[in-house]
Amino acid sequence: MSGETLLLKNLLGPQAIATIADAGAAATPHFDRPMFVRAASDGLDALSIMERVRHIADALHHALPDDYGATLDTLRAMAPRLTHAFQAIAITEVVARHGLDDFDRSMAALADLTRFGSAEFAIRPFLAADPDRALATMERWTASADEHVRRLASEGARPRLPWAARVSALKADPTRAAPILEALRADPAIYVRKSVANHLNDIAKDRPDWLLGRLAAWPQEDERTAWIVRHALRTLIKKGDPAALALIGVGHGAAVTVRRFIVEPASVRLGERIAIAVELASESPDAQPLVVDYRIRYARPGGKSAAKVFKLKSFTLAGRDIATLSISQTIRDFTTRRHHPGRHRVELIVNGRGVGEASFELLADAND
Repeated sequence: MSGETLLLKNLLGPQAIATIADAGAAATPHFDRPMFVRAASDGLDALSIMERVRHIADALHHALPDDYGATLDTLRAMAPRLTHAFQAIAITEVVARHGLDDFDRSMAALADLTRFGSAEFAIRPFLAADPDRALATMERWTASADEHVRRLASEGARPRLPWAARVSALKADPTRAAPILEALRADPAIYVRKSVANHLNDIAKDRPDWLLGRLAAWPQEDERTAWIVRHALRTLIKKGDPAALALIGVGHGAAVTVRRFIVEPASVRLGERIAIAVELASESPDAQPLVVDYRIRYARPGGKSAAKVFKLKSFTLAGRDIATLSISQTIRDFTTRRHHPGRHRVELIVNGRGVGEASFELLADAND
């Protein structure tokens, strides 16, 4: 298991349990602190971060008052005393696991608690149980004065929300939350706009034609809407989709010459860095908007490869001008991507079209 994963899961370690216990004891004299600490600590070490969220929520449920209304009051009183968002996510999970039979009060509690740590995971069971009712409530939240509540309306309904349970209604039709996204398309808070863009980017992976049609109808004179459109289209732009590029005012392909495209060093080991250097020369007398990306085709066993596109830079290149770009990247394993020795091809992409290729060799680890 990587150091990153270990660090993340430890956000809900013994110190977090103690903090949550102190918050519960301060919120009500009926909170069974010793029982909560024992139950929450038992078996904690073997659990991932989201398993810990659920484990702590179950321990909390048994330590809180039997009356559900009193439980919600206690959770609201606990939340301001917590010291990290993941602690608050753990207490919202109490609502997710034990509040489905009290829909309205539970949804109202999640809107309150999301200010301290997003309730985006806790709202998923309510969307699964009654998507129409949950989405109607979330659409009303788009008018909230609180940006955290507005963000929850978008983030909680994302079709591909990371780490969250999939909701069958959203899987069948990822556009179900379209009225929420429409209401937030020019939101003043970047926190909300990022969520709307991510939500739309989720839809792009399943319904690209719907997304392109919807965004084409959005007026981009408002810079907030234009920002959302650019970020919502990032997956399609990385694929070089001509319609997506056109929506951000970029042509498919560009009148440029690649004067230099180098990846150095020629060989690296896992954990070392590659440096990419690019020099582009305009062939046009007019300014050109450019989206410059690079695609690494990772070597795989058996001569296969797997590709991932990375952002390099988006800018306007003046007529007959020259642009020099550079970036570096550490070649290291992630839980979602493991590297294998071999030749890794690197492609330069300008406005959706491949214009150059280089490569580097990933060497086997010396200990292998």
